[in-house]
Amino acid sequence: MTEQQATLPTLSETEIEIILAKLTKVSEEMGKVIVGQQEVIRQLLVSILAGGHCLLEGVPGLAKTLMVSSLAQTLELDFNRVQFTPDLMPSDIIGTEILETDHQSGERFFKFQQGPVFTNILLADEINRTPPKTQAALLEAMQERTISYAGQSYPLPKPFFVLATQNPVEQAGTYPLPEAQLDRFLTFIRVGYPSAEHEIDILKRTTGTDQVKLKPVLQAEDLIALQQLVRAIEIADPLLEYISRLVRSTRPDISQTSRIKDFVRWGAGPRAGQALVLCAKASALLEGRFAVTMHDIHNIAHSVLRHRILLNFQAQAQGVTTDSIIDTLLAEVSPPSSPLVGGKS
Repeated sequence: MTEQQATLPTLSETEIEIILAKLTKVSEEMGKVIVGQQEVIRQLLVSILAGGHCLLEGVPGLAKTLMVSSLAQTLELDFNRVQFTPDLMPSDIIGTEILETDHQSGERFFKFQQGPVFTNILLADEINRTPPKTQAALLEAMQERTISYAGQSYPLPKPFFVLATQNPVEQAGTYPLPEAQLDRFLTFIRVGYPSAEHEIDILKRTTGTDQVKLKPVLQAEDLIALQQLVRAIEIADPLLEYISRLVRSTRPDISQTSRIKDFVRWGAGPRAGQALVLCAKASALLEGRFAVTMHDIHNIAHSVLRHRILLNFQAQAQGVTTDSIIDTLLAEVSPPSSPLVGGKS
């Protein structure tokens, strides 16, 4: 064990090895039903390990919903799915009070009936199809991990994650998520089309008689232990300074990058820096390392920043995307000078 490993809390070296082996098996198990989306699965696991919520965006048919439900099966966590529709009400998510009668005394009283948000993993399917009032019902749950109703506060189970999906194509009948709610998502992952080879594999697997049943690999206590390990991963001060410069460079009023000044209306806030640090630590742990490198930061920069940069009208008119803005930042913001923090190993 290295000195960096020795700083990790509560678990012995053997326990760390066992739990990391389980983590590797999660990706392998999901690969039995999810074809050609290994990078998406990796970023999804980064979000889970970092303890944050995740927004998945992609056209229909790319297995976004299957990916989330498969993850829940391999993690052996309670899982609820809510199909977001224009007529969905906040009470359909958080719950409501119902009138009950005590059969012994005959006394009538109100009892809070918990909604589907009281689970470990909540799949908010097509979250942008429901009005802002219902979208906002998730805000407290996502930020505070509690639900307030009629003056009472109800804690949510631990761990708790919102994994939401949205379709970028159809705009009719959709309600774009406001910036305040987008910022509650730790990562925003875009799901692309599979390669030709993977698409043939999908056709073979899904049109035959074979049925795959996923095995649970990680329990809730394992996941909580991994989240504690993530926070104990080492990150050098020069990398923290680099992350700060990266985030601050997204803000047009202080950025030295011309494309930021020309095309960005609002840059990322301090929460983006926190997300970059945690996700970089989770990325390092996924690769079996106990210290963050530049490789980890660049690996997760797009999924952490793309929903926290608001472009102006000029950018939209010229077809400039947030991903291209992030590419510019990664190319122009000067990296740390220390050779100890710049590599992959």
